[in-house]
Amino acid sequence: MDAHQESLENPFNMDEDCRNCPALCETRESVVHGYGDVGGEFVFVGEMPSEGADAAGVPFVGDADGERLQRMLGELGFSRSPPDALEPELQNCVLTYLSRCRHPDRDPTAEELANCEPYLNAELRMINPEIIVPIGQRALEALAIEYTTRAPESFDVEAEHATTVRGRGFELLPMLELDRQTDADSEAWVDHVRENVFGRDYRQTKGRRSR
Repeated sequence: MDAHQESLENPFNMDEDCRNCPALCETRESVVHGYGDVGGEFVFVGEMPSEGADAAGVPFVGDADGERLQRMLGELGFSRSPPDALEPELQNCVLTYLSRCRHPDRDPTAEELANCEPYLNAELRMINPEIIVPIGQRALEALAIEYTTRAPESFDVEAEHATTVRGRGFELLPMLELDRQTDADSEAWVDHVRENVFGRDYRQTKGRRSR
C-alpha cells in the first residue's frame, strides 16, 4: 500500500452519501467508491457494483464473480487475501466502477454514468496508473472515448479480451464481463498479463509518486 495511505477503502474520501441520482439512492445499500493501493500501477474498472459489492461497500467482493476476479488478482500477486475476503489486502492495484451505485433491476443509464464520471476521472488523475483494465463492454467503450484514438463502437470486449490496447498515456487490458468468463477465459487473461505485461517494461515515461 502507498506509504501515505491510511485505508484501502475509499482512499480519496469521496462522498459516501452522494445524491446525484435519486433513483439509485432509493435502491442502493452503499456508494461503492474505489478500493486499493493508490500508488498502484493498475486500475480495474467495472460497470457497476454487484449485489455483493453493494452489500459490502467494496468493489468486486461478496459473490462468485468477485471471487473470480480476486482469484485472478491473487495469481498475479495483487492480492494477499483468499478470494472470498470482503476486505482484500491489495497491492499495486485499485478496483473501481463507472457507476458507484447499484440498481437491482437494470443497468445504469447514460445520465447516471455521466453523474459518476467525475469520481472516476478524479481517481485516475490522482492514481496516474500505467494500466487500466476495463471489465466488460460498457467499461471498455467508456474508457476508449477518453484514452484511445479508436472509436468506441470499434471495440468488442469478447475479441479484445486478454489483449493490450495502446492508449494515450495508458494501456488498456480489456477483460470480458466476469459473469461471462469461463475458467479458460480467466486463465488466458492472467497468462497475457504475465507474458506480455510483466514480461516487459510496461511503465510509461511519466512522473510517479514514490511508494
